[in-house]
Amino acid sequence: MTLCTARPNKQLQRGAALLTAMLTVALVTTLASAALWQQWRQVEIETAERGRSQTSWMMTGALDWTRLILREDAVSAQGAGVDHLGEPWALPVQESKLSTFLSQDQQWHEGDAEVFLSGQITDAQSRMNVMNLIEDGKVSTKALARFAALFERLNLPLSELQNLALQLQATAEAAAKPATATASAALMPQQTAQLLWLGLSPRTLASLQEHITILPEATPVNLNTASAEVLSASLPGLDLASARQAVDQRQRGHWPSLDAAREALGAAGRQLDEKQHSVQSRFFEVQGRMRIDNVVQQERALMRRDGNQVRMVWRVRNPIQRLNSPLQ
Repeated sequence: MTLCTARPNKQLQRGAALLTAMLTVALVTTLASAALWQQWRQVEIETAERGRSQTSWMMTGALDWTRLILREDAVSAQGAGVDHLGEPWALPVQESKLSTFLSQDQQWHEGDAEVFLSGQITDAQSRMNVMNLIEDGKVSTKALARFAALFERLNLPLSELQNLALQLQATAEAAAKPATATASAALMPQQTAQLLWLGLSPRTLASLQEHITILPEATPVNLNTASAEVLSASLPGLDLASARQAVDQRQRGHWPSLDAAREALGAAGRQLDEKQHSVQSRFFEVQGRMRIDNVVQQERALMRRDGNQVRMVWRVRNPIQRLNSPLQ
């Protein structure tokens, strides 16, 4: 009787020991998996942070390169230059390997990730400046008429233009007041995408993107770089067909002065105003794109050129994108 009782107890002890061992193995495996996951996560975070840092530094170098291009353009013109689409700054940089720009003592080493750079400089004054709508704190009737002509040529609702002008005036007035009085006021937009704050619909903004800009101050339109729509809207009496003909003529040779543009534009050219029209520019927008394997970083910046000095007004970085597969 005692022998029979001892055997079940031993079996129970063996089962408990086996269960304890299995639980111990499961616990150790879980802890090891958690430790490996934490280690993998830290590696991924460090890799991503290093990639962002490297991309930021390389993009900063690319923007400095564009500043040098704009400065050299001003130096070569010796203060009397004309800005047009035939100059080196206007040529886009197609996607190219960054290693092709390095000197012989900075060769790309095997195993290093290939970096591809592309970008373009555009004349910000080739577009109609939204800030021209406000003059001495009030809506400018002349500027409003020019923008109305642009809205008509693009088949956009004029009611949105009226709302934009009023909202912009209110924002400018609030910005001029002491900070304590403007705590709830809308911020003054710096980029065209922010015009949604002032009542423009996404559809209208998408149609206007290529023809308008927001600059820190009122600026004239550069006739040498403006689109046919902007030329037609900024010159009363110049219809869209005539503006397109003028753009075709301009491609064969830019206008070296307002007098030359006045002669080329015929009767409508008599409406040229030195405050509203020019053949030079001070503001330029830079778009840069950098790709490292399947990671893409894009940035936009606004440059201001005063004489031979070029400085950055603002810089915006888009969220990092990841392509499905790296391009070659």
